[in-house]
Amino acid sequence: MALTVYGIAASRAVRPLWAANELGLAYEHVHTPYLGGATRSPDMLSLNPNGHIPVLRDVRPEGDVVVWESMACALYLARVHGTADGHSISPSSAAEEADALRWSFWAVTEVEKDALTVLMHLVAMPHDQRKPELAAAAEKRLLAPLQVLEQHLAQQAARGHAHLAADRFTVADICVASVVSWCKPARDLMARVPAVSAWLDACMVRPAQIELRALARSGQ
Repeated sequence: MALTVYGIAASRAVRPLWAANELGLAYEHVHTPYLGGATRSPDMLSLNPNGHIPVLRDVRPEGDVVVWESMACALYLARVHGTADGHSISPSSAAEEADALRWSFWAVTEVEKDALTVLMHLVAMPHDQRKPELAAAAEKRLLAPLQVLEQHLAQQAARGHAHLAADRFTVADICVASVVSWCKPARDLMARVPAVSAWLDACMVRPAQIELRALARSGQ
């Protein structure tokens, strides 16, 4: 198959998987967990010398294209395999392209580290390994960037737009929701940003996202 995604749904690989599903793309999903050494095999290291997932391989007439870094993978799919028609998840204008880029990078630089700390120490890690004080400190740091997102969503709502970059769901929403969703266990924090919570809930009930959560529970 021309398009291959390496990774598992219960990882950052959910971003390109979500984008591919929203775009209705045909692709091969190669089960590649981040534990157990699968990402360090010679074949995987030839694709991503960093030894991480996801990896996207796109076999094209001009030659193979390999993309790694989860946000880059999702943005690549929207740009190269989507249609800028104002209906799909692909940006359809320079302004939408700018929003997809800036909010995706913002999610990585301003939110992801602390959001992952919240997720791990409130939900994901075994109880005896959790450190609630680390989660609490991360929650405090997350309030400021989430208030920035809250303000932006309020401005979008004033324009009649329910999403980050447009009046429709786009790859910007995929990239940012995939990070902000890690904050959901911090209920007091999320209660302080109601517009973010409502936007996130709308993203997470999309059929493509529901299918991927089921895939994650299956370990694929």
